Amino acid sequence: MALYTSIHLHNVAAGNEEKYAVWFEQSHRPALRNLRGFQTAERYQVTDEQIMPDIPQPWRFLSVYDFDMPAPEIDIPALGPLLASARDDGLIAADETERIYTYRMYSDWKGSQNWQRSEPFSGVSIILANYVPGRAREYHQWYDEVHSVEVTEVPGHVAMKRGELSSTQIEPRHYCPGDQLILCAQQTEDLLFTIRDFSARARGVSPSGIAMQPRSSSGSTARTVHYFRKVSGTRFWSDGIAYSGDLSVYPDKS
Repeated sequence: MALYTSIHLHNVAAGNEEKYAVWFEQSHRPALRNLRGFQTAERYQVTDEQIMPDIPQPWRFLSVYDFDMPAPEIDIPALGPLLASARDDGLIAADETERIYTYRMYSDWKGSQNWQRSEPFSGVSIILANYVPGRAREYHQWYDEVHSVEVTEVPGHVAMKRGELSSTQIEPRHYCPGDQLILCAQQTEDLLFTIRDFSARARGVSPSGIAMQPRSSSGSTARTVHYFRKVSGTRFWSDGIAYSGDLSVYPDKS
């Protein structure tokens, strides 16, 4: 058995946000439970707050699927038909942005003292990353021993896990800009503070007095970073806005 994570980056067809949410919770989740090795699935929506604001954010939504697979070459493609049902029903925007990538994870979540394990994640960030050819060992050592610790100790950042692009992928396949996946989990109600302090620590100017070590040159600059907030279990309406919690506070949405 080995840990695998599939990420589904996509946009929902205009006006279908609530339909997609209902499909995911009421139809998709039960079907996922029939897949061998399935563990969890969560949905996220892109945030206004981003650590690298100049990087394009082509995807409004992200779904993350975790598996412990007995036979990846057989089991990974089984997710494809389930996602195709949403595509066939017109729930996924036909804007050529949809991407599905599967990674073999090096480990499960590794957390810091910030992690409140009894509480859910409020969001995740993903990095589609690469290492400089010939420097994989140095890259992994830097991430495992230095950078993962620095990142997850930033207030609001709580855990990280990483993986490498699998040799088996889900159709329809597209070029993947990142051979390495870095998933970082957050538990925060103030993501902007988390991002600002992360940036300040990286530049050595954080009010906390904590400064990160220089970024390893083994990590390629060919990478993209994307922050998302969790929306699993959230209802969406035709205006595209997400509402959660006590819906009585939204009388026009009842």
